[in-house]
Amino acid sequence: MKKTSAKKMNNTQKRPAVRAAAPVKDTKSKPCIHTWSVSIYIYWFIVLFFFGASFYILGRSHNVNTVRDSVAVTEEKLLQSAEYYNNAKQSLMDGDIDAALVDLAAVIDGGAASVEAYILRAEAYMQNGDYANALADLDVALSKDPTSAVAYYDRYLLNLRLENYEAAMADINNSMAANTTNPSAILQMRDLYARRGQLNLWLKNWEGAVADYTNSLSRPEGTVDPGVYAERAEAYTALGDFRKAIADYSSAVRVISEQIQGATTLEDRERLSSRAMSYFEKSAALNLSLSDIEATRVDLESAYTIAVALNDSDSIARLQRLMSELAGFAGVAADVPSTDTDTTVSE
Repeated sequence: MKKTSAKKMNNTQKRPAVRAAAPVKDTKSKPCIHTWSVSIYIYWFIVLFFFGASFYILGRSHNVNTVRDSVAVTEEKLLQSAEYYNNAKQSLMDGDIDAALVDLAAVIDGGAASVEAYILRAEAYMQNGDYANALADLDVALSKDPTSAVAYYDRYLLNLRLENYEAAMADINNSMAANTTNPSAILQMRDLYARRGQLNLWLKNWEGAVADYTNSLSRPEGTVDPGVYAERAEAYTALGDFRKAIADYSSAVRVISEQIQGATTLEDRERLSSRAMSYFEKSAALNLSLSDIEATRVDLESAYTIAVALNDSDSIARLQRLMSELAGFAGVAADVPSTDTDTTVSE
């Protein structure tokens, strides 16, 4: 009995040690979480969220404003460029080349230059005799728009002045091709054919000149230039076809007669009359080559009548001499106006 009690006692003494260790073990495995610590995490999360959102919204707003500012600046530049360009056109029409160049420099240096701006500045340079800069601007214009008939045409004119006829021919051909596919409001195929005909005439390509002048005269647009008939007459003369040349001079005079009726100034009427006088003289020379004395006499008398109307003493004297020579050549007495009569008319 005493042993049993001792054993129980020993068991009783060991149990409290086990129970005392249990609470310590439970405390380490399950940490205590306080409510105030959760709240502070949530608070800082909300603060950081709104802080980041604010920067995002401000950034978007800044980008929108930047885009709007860029659009506004671009539109302003375009408006300024259009104003400078229009001012330059007007200055060029008024003959103020320097002012036109200043305005066009503002357009081109501003970075909003169109093909037309380069073309217009090239035309201003050409009028100023600055062919190097004119050619540079036309090259830029064509690099920007290889289908610009006007740029090719202007470069054709420039190459004519530089006597670079091969390049001029290439440019007028390109201008005609471009104007066919992409018509320009300021160029007409009638005029382009006439221009190429003139170049062929200078290059002594008589057949090519006749073909181009014929195409020009057959076009429906625009008005007929009497010079086209006269220049085709020159090509026919070079080919030895005098009768066609005479017919063309007659057509040129007919067109001039119509234009004189519509001329509004004395200067225009005198200019046209002087051209008609020269065509009558050329026709007279061709008729004389064909031994058509009567037609020659009629042409010379017509030219003489115009010379008297213009009070052109030099032409009057020349035509009197030609009519006297014609009379001697024909072996008949011709009624040639005397010097006294001419002097009276001149006075």
